[in-house]
Amino acid sequence: MKKKKLPLIIAAAIILLATGFAVGLLTGRTSGAAAEDKSTPSAETPKTLWTCSMHPQIKMDKPGKCPICGMNLIPLKSDGAAAATTAAPVLKMTPEAEKLADVRVAPVRRERVVATIRMTGKVEMDERRVEYITARMPGRIDRLFIDYTGIPVRKGDHMAEYYSPDLLVAQRELLMAMKAINAGGVKRTKYSLSPESILTSVRTKLKYWGLTGKNIDTIIKTGKVSQHVTLYAPISGIVIEKYALEGKYFATGDRLFTIADLSRVWIMLEAYESELAKLRYGQKVGFTTESWPGKTFHGMITFISPVMDTKTRVVKVRVDAPNPNGKLKPGMFVRAVVKSAMSANGTPIADASLLKKWICPMHPGIIKDAPGNCDICGMPLVKGSTLPYVQKAVNEQSPLVVPATAPLLTGTRAVVYVKTAPGAYEGREIVLGPRCGDKYIVKSGLKAGELVVVNGNFKIDSALQITAKSSMMSLPDDVVGGHSKPTPPPPPKKFVKALTMIYSNYFKLHDALAGDDFPKSVSAVKMLRKMLEHIPGGLLDDDSRDEWESLKASLDNASAKAAAAKDIEEARAAFEKVSILVEKLWNRFGTDGIKIRKFFCPMAFNNKGAYWLDDSDKVANPYFGAAMPTCGSVVK
Repeated sequence: MKKKKLPLIIAAAIILLATGFAVGLLTGRTSGAAAEDKSTPSAETPKTLWTCSMHPQIKMDKPGKCPICGMNLIPLKSDGAAAATTAAPVLKMTPEAEKLADVRVAPVRRERVVATIRMTGKVEMDERRVEYITARMPGRIDRLFIDYTGIPVRKGDHMAEYYSPDLLVAQRELLMAMKAINAGGVKRTKYSLSPESILTSVRTKLKYWGLTGKNIDTIIKTGKVSQHVTLYAPISGIVIEKYALEGKYFATGDRLFTIADLSRVWIMLEAYESELAKLRYGQKVGFTTESWPGKTFHGMITFISPVMDTKTRVVKVRVDAPNPNGKLKPGMFVRAVVKSAMSANGTPIADASLLKKWICPMHPGIIKDAPGNCDICGMPLVKGSTLPYVQKAVNEQSPLVVPATAPLLTGTRAVVYVKTAPGAYEGREIVLGPRCGDKYIVKSGLKAGELVVVNGNFKIDSALQITAKSSMMSLPDDVVGGHSKPTPPPPPKKFVKALTMIYSNYFKLHDALAGDDFPKSVSAVKMLRKMLEHIPGGLLDDDSRDEWESLKASLDNASAKAAAAKDIEEARAAFEKVSILVEKLWNRFGTDGIKIRKFFCPMAFNNKGAYWLDDSDKVANPYFGAAMPTCGSVVK
């Protein structure tokens, strides 16, 4: 019985298999399309990307080596479609992760902030208080009372005695006219002048030639012609130039002396483009000079030049300052500080008291409490509220500010991470106003009360890159609000190759500061400025050329400030701005095969943090030098 059952079981199995195969063929023809659709990967299926654990900005479609460091790429963790979107990225962290990353937040708030503007310049004479004494007729100096420069004089002091034949003739004409008047006049014709007219004419001529009314009256009273005439000081001040010499003949128009009233002086300061928005007429300025350590002088901004020096990229700012004791000498170098209270729109708050003052439209340094005339030009004073450069005070709310450590500056954008829920951080692009100390004014993108990350934001951004989400730092610059701009054409190779001169001198500047070599840093930054003129910007298309010219001007401006640094600390402060602009150059136009790394030191500038670029992977901190050479790490 067992032997008969086995063939029956085998036969039944064969029949079932054949039946299933046949059914499969029939159903396969009718549902093949559906089967094919199910086997096709969905558009939402995340695609495996490969990244470098050391350089998370590297993303490749297949495994291989990192093009920067050569390490093996690893699979990138992905959240699916979130990796490809340009929406604001959000990172969720556990309390343990937040503590490990040392994430700290601060509220966005409204408060009054003060911007500190530091400028350098020098003392100059007030041009309105300088007077030249010139010869009004030919003659000869016979005696000098002012025989060296630097002598202080008061108005009316005698300066020299001179002899002039023309003056003798005029004196005789004066006496003859007076004699004719005393004799009862002379017979006149219709073409002759009366003695009185001649007397008046001669007196006027003698006054124009420098004689005083007292001198003329003495000549008439004595009836004698004076062989010599005394030259008197027309104003009080210091004799700063002396051309007169005893026995020297002079011609009409020759300069004899120059007198300068130094009781008030001008402080001519240099302001860079980035500082102009923080300056206004009427601001109080404090300044110091090496000659008087510990002494702070004060003045007021009375003029901001309407034009910029195209070579130095600075604008002259004039400060009127009193100098009663003569401590401020023309030519002295000064360091000035302006404290500018800022409004919500990023402009300095006006001094409301100036609106009620009376000011000379031609000489803004003349400010009075009541109407009257200008002490210099005699023009009627006008109400301050009618002058265009007197800013009107606006009663507005305090500006919205965030700590300076909150924004991540990418070169073209400013981004922050906002805490939207416990452990949730959202990246957001904002528009910043000027920096005021350790705060930034926010023009748009945030609201009062929101919490922004002030510490650990780089770690959050790096975590987003590792999870394949859109990093705010690596978001393409051509994506704004989810809309893509046309991609600009790549710059010509000749242009990019020429940029090597800029990068090379920037690296020399970095090496000099990292090595505490101030003279070399000055030489490097001067060479960097010189090389800017040799970049063939004419090879670029119109839009790219505009970008280049803007970058070039800003870089030249920042480099000029570094070149003018008085010590290595000033040079390091200027180097930070140069670094930001060189990074913009790198991001926009690239390099000719140069591998550049971006470093960040969180302890620079009293823990505010600062970046720099280098073509080496070794940390050489330019902000501390030998004091802390290895502070910093690669962030890009």
